[in-house]
Amino acid sequence: MAVELVQVWDAELAYTHTPLRDTDAPVAPHVDGAEPLWCLYQVAPAMGVEIHHALPHSLLEWRCALYGLNPDDVPTLLDIAMHEPYIPDRNDALTRTDPGAVKVLEATHGLPTCWTPGVPEHERRAAYLERVKLVKEHRVRVEAAPRAVRAEALAYVGSARVAPPDPLEPLLSLVRLDPVRVEARRMAAEWVRAERGDQLPQPTFQLKPGSTFVGMQPRTEGSV
Repeated sequence: MAVELVQVWDAELAYTHTPLRDTDAPVAPHVDGAEPLWCLYQVAPAMGVEIHHALPHSLLEWRCALYGLNPDDVPTLLDIAMHEPYIPDRNDALTRTDPGAVKVLEATHGLPTCWTPGVPEHERRAAYLERVKLVKEHRVRVEAAPRAVRAEALAYVGSARVAPPDPLEPLLSLVRLDPVRVEARRMAAEWVRAERGDQLPQPTFQLKPGSTFVGMQPRTEGSV
């Protein structure tokens, strides 16, 4: 079975709901609001389907936190974010009708997830990157639409914009991950992961429940 091609045509920055304005209808509460939210405009040529891939900026932070990925390697983070939705779910019976999904599931059987306790970070990261690699080999490959074609589309709609060499240019030029936010998410993930072990986690400076401060720790035996 041929791998499906999904082309990226454009990318745009927006933001989530914000409490700065009143609304007539109930809106999910946001402490601050206006969290960065990207849209990747994509097309699946074989099916003629247009895809609006909503990509929360926080997803990039979480992937760094969960798998120990480099926050400065934006191209890799974006490649992961675009292919991650096509990682098949072993609990979804419908994936069994997709030969590509079956191949991915068979090849990744037994690999740890980000929540598997007692697994070193480098093994979780390697398993995650392996899933993404297999998705590109057996299911879907996401790549930039040809620049000439994107330029023709802009001219057709009367836009004065110039098609950039890479349609992800807005993300590549703007995305910078805050190391403090990444570290806070890493601590949160580590706490949740520890709770899934055989024993209750013991709070420390590196491991703590949400919204808590551990403070000074008692001396360990033999410390000066």
